[in-house]
Amino acid sequence: MTPSNETETLVRDSLERLAERAPDGHEVLNALARARQRRRRPRLALVAAAAAVIAVAAGVPLVVSTVTEAPAQLTPAAGRPVLAYTPGWLPDGFTEQYRSGGPGNAAQVRQWQSGASRVELAAHSTADPEWAQTALRISALRDQVVVHGRVAMVTGPNDTIATLTWMPDDHYVLTAKVEGVPDARAVAEQVADSVTVEPVRIRGEARFGPLPAGLREEATTVRGSNADTATTVLDASGPAGKVRVTVGGATPALGGSGPVPVRGLPGAYLPAAGPADAQVAVRLPAGRWLTVSGRLPREQLVAVADGIVLDPAPEYAWLGAR
Repeated sequence: MTPSNETETLVRDSLERLAERAPDGHEVLNALARARQRRRRPRLALVAAAAAVIAVAAGVPLVVSTVTEAPAQLTPAAGRPVLAYTPGWLPDGFTEQYRSGGPGNAAQVRQWQSGASRVELAAHSTADPEWAQTALRISALRDQVVVHGRVAMVTGPNDTIATLTWMPDDHYVLTAKVEGVPDARAVAEQVADSVTVEPVRIRGEARFGPLPAGLREEATTVRGSNADTATTVLDASGPAGKVRVTVGGATPALGGSGPVPVRGLPGAYLPAAGPADAQVAVRLPAGRWLTVSGRLPREQLVAVADGIVLDPAPEYAWLGAR
């Protein structure tokens, strides 16, 4: 069997399994009417999902999509990535505490937490080899649902952990992960049904300046339970390994370090030891700590620290908000 025929067979089998499980159309509509009274699931998403199931049962191709394209409102820049997708619904008590993104095929990740429970929405480029075959994996899996008119797959080891994976278009794979929540599958479906194209930006308090030869920017991350606990993390990599820059209020552990000038200020250098990377650190005039860690020589770590561009107006208001 040729690869093309194999793909067609997988897709056909997938649709047939959905059709076999599809309820009667009248029952679906009645269930929707009842659901409006007891669930907070967005009405448009429910209608679209039900219509998609009925369409599959009738043999109509799945082409419905309620994730509409929106004009770009934010422009990505070096150290200021834009995350394209936003959920319109979250369980009560969850607040956003993490955003990460970067250039090229870097994943776009947002996380909301409530205690130890977590909801994550991530977008992955299909140009990334790890995600390039997602359509085939979805087609081959038996546990399928419909999200925004697209066939999606659900995975998870138990009732409190679930991941829903779907492709809103040919360019991205979206995942909605739910951990530490009862009936995690239903929650993941409700989150996924509410997702729209609504860009948000990451603007931390630092970004890379000139990097030593061979290093390239990978990601910018902002995390924290609120603006007072915010931390900006920058990642870069090169042939010699990875480098991580952290700017935040926490004082780094500097036992065993020696003095080294950093950004014209008294800094500290801690050599690598076992699995721990080498590190340079300096307390900035505003009282925040800048650290650079990696397996690079001390001079290159200092050069990265010296080149960091500090932003006096980071956007941290979203931390701890819904």
